[in-house]
Amino acid sequence: MSNFSKLSTEQFAAIGAEFDLIRNRVRADLGERDANYIRGLVRRQRRLEVGGRVMMMIPPTWPLGVAALSVSKILDNMEIGHNVMHGQYDWMGDPALNSKNFDWDSADTAKNWKQTHNVEHHTYTNVLNRDHDVGYGLLRMSTRQKWEPRFLANVPLTVLLHTFFQHFVAVQNLKIEEVLIYKTKTTAQLKEDFKPVWKKMRKQLAKDYVLYPVLAGPMAPLVFVGNVAANLARNVWACAVIFNGHFPEDVEQFPESVLQNETRGHWYVRQLLGSANFSGGRLMHVMSGNLSFQIEHHLFPDLPAHRYAEIAPEVRAICEKYGLPYNTGSFLGQALSTWKRIFKLSLPTRGAGPVREEPVSAELEPLRMAA
Repeated sequence: MSNFSKLSTEQFAAIGAEFDLIRNRVRADLGERDANYIRGLVRRQRRLEVGGRVMMMIPPTWPLGVAALSVSKILDNMEIGHNVMHGQYDWMGDPALNSKNFDWDSADTAKNWKQTHNVEHHTYTNVLNRDHDVGYGLLRMSTRQKWEPRFLANVPLTVLLHTFFQHFVAVQNLKIEEVLIYKTKTTAQLKEDFKPVWKKMRKQLAKDYVLYPVLAGPMAPLVFVGNVAANLARNVWACAVIFNGHFPEDVEQFPESVLQNETRGHWYVRQLLGSANFSGGRLMHVMSGNLSFQIEHHLFPDLPAHRYAEIAPEVRAICEKYGLPYNTGSFLGQALSTWKRIFKLSLPTRGAGPVREEPVSAELEPLRMAA
């Protein structure tokens, strides 16, 4: 039974008001501390990239170079790119850190990512047929998804997704399964949509596997392999962090009917139930883009992510007050739970199908969170 059924209309309204208070208080407090944080992080990321690329051209320091470039790519993807493109730093008025201008060192175009992630995922978090992040069109991640023989490949496809994550995210907006499996999209449409994606992918491939190796001269093989290793490290880490925040066994998914007349309070509760945190120290939080606080991120996607650690105790207290779960655990624990779910859902599930189809409160206008 979903935790939605435990709350009254009045409780949903109260939860919405309490989370709004947190959001408004933090937004009013944004200032120099936040600007210094993100600018300092960008400087460190760039130094790591430059230092890593130089060290990869010197055999004795090659391992250090790969490590530095890997960390640089992770920071660019997680704590900088993901958060800047959420608009978390738009208030600064800095063109270089504005969500409209920023682009990251990844195969996905900023425009496509902001549509699939900021708009679709964060508006319709874990709503089947609305949130394409649920399985990325490849995997079965909910008992509400009808089982098909192709889902027997859940586990190997998940390994493939981790390995080439930046490229799978790049083509996510194309919804290729609509062409290959469900025949609801034409090949001509797919080719047209793929043009800007391929342009960005070509740029990334040329940079890492042609330009920098050529610049390295006789050290080209070292640089080529180093770039492969750094991209693999970034892909696997980013995918693992995201899966840990969305797919442990206790995280809920929802039917489309949950969106009927959805209020702000209902939206907040859906974010809580559709998210999971994992514990760690400051380095873990920074390297995960503070998505170790995925619950807080889903509640407040436009607040600077480095603030989530501060507000997490308040969020947890509200959960306890209203009897809602606050899903958290170790990184390894959440990963094991996620992989257990992936394996279980690769097989036909007894009694699978929609569990809750009752509409939520019909009294207020629906909430729509856009980018």
